[in-house]
Amino acid sequence: MRFGIVLFTSDRGITPAAAAKAVEDRGFASFFVPEHTHIPVKREAAHPTTGDASLPDDRYTRTLDPWVALATAAAVTERIELSTAVALPVEHDVITLAKTIATLDHLSGGRVTLGAGFGWNTDELTDHGVPPAKRRTVLREYLEAMNALWTEDEAAYDGQFVKFGPSWAWPKPAQQHVPVLIGTAGTEQGFRWIAQSADGWITTPYENDLLLSRLELLSKVWQDAGRGGQPRVVALDGKPDAARLADWAAAGVTDVLYGLPDKPEADVLAYLDRLAGKLAPLGLNA
Repeated sequence: MRFGIVLFTSDRGITPAAAAKAVEDRGFASFFVPEHTHIPVKREAAHPTTGDASLPDDRYTRTLDPWVALATAAAVTERIELSTAVALPVEHDVITLAKTIATLDHLSGGRVTLGAGFGWNTDELTDHGVPPAKRRTVLREYLEAMNALWTEDEAAYDGQFVKFGPSWAWPKPAQQHVPVLIGTAGTEQGFRWIAQSADGWITTPYENDLLLSRLELLSKVWQDAGRGGQPRVVALDGKPDAARLADWAAAGVTDVLYGLPDKPEADVLAYLDRLAGKLAPLGLNA
């Protein structure tokens, strides 16, 4: 099991570059950042944890662009995985986003993973011209189209929402395959989507008590879909608990992420030191 960090980026507090450097220096394996292009003031979409239009954190309205943030992190690190938890690919031009991700992977030496979501904030998607009822279809087409641009010398795609003719697009990613993780609720519908179109699952933080049963369902759906091996599972955790982490590892969790507090840089670094100390006996830096 690997340990990583997710930074809810904003225009205050520690910068992504400073956080990523500190994360790598302390032996963590990965660094994740989220995405929201904007938050419509008037909306119908309820937040998954509050159940209404209120937001649990004002950083939703202040989130940095994830790919710019990860580019600054790439420039000051050498080893850690650079990922999103989660990005919203369908809120971008697909060809431009494919170029951005391929460039970051090329320049970082193959360290990028795309953690994507369907988008709980359907009003945000609507402002980008994405039909909320079709957001899963749009994301599947985006992933297929980007993969074509990343892997084919002359790429083309003809879908319902994405269409382009034979095209040249370099650089290609340094990796032969850019891993794709999907952040969604642990339902059979979501797991079928993952088994068809992705490489693994990013859990939601409010279903940890049900995680072991969710993992059993994911493994069954994965095998029923004819996928080899096991999916990657990235779990969001609060405070480290050795017994719980051992159970998660035995059940198939491959990565555990811990969030950083929204505090000044000195406080964040002190938190990282304490967290690294708690995780060292559990395999950090192993």
